[in-house]
Amino acid sequence: MLSDMLYEAYLAVAALFGIGAFCIAYKSNLIKKIIGLGIFSNGLHIFLMTMGYRDNSINPIVTPENIQAFALYSVDPLPQALVLTSIVIDMSVTALALIIIIWVYRRFGTAESKELENLRG
Repeated sequence: MLSDMLYEAYLAVAALFGIGAFCIAYKSNLIKKIIGLGIFSNGLHIFLMTMGYRDNSINPIVTPENIQAFALYSVDPLPQALVLTSIVIDMSVTALALIIIIWVYRRFGTAESKELENLRG
């Protein structure tokens, strides 16, 4: 059975996925869609971090005191490294998307996706 901490983390992940998907699918403002994408990706980060969790574990740092128990009781450090890389990539994608939205707003005078669809010639 899941521990209480993991249960709460999975509920938070489900809520973040739902809020992010709702913003991406139903909001017409492009800035709000980017905010929804950020919320969705933060839910993914929390999910990946909980996948590496282990009850009664130790930090993934090898010391002379824990070298015998390291393989059995340490937390998996791979999800932590993947999430750190994903955060950097997510910030880069967000910055690029915001630059494109600024360009679209300056060019067409709107950031609403429904109004941009009507501008097609």
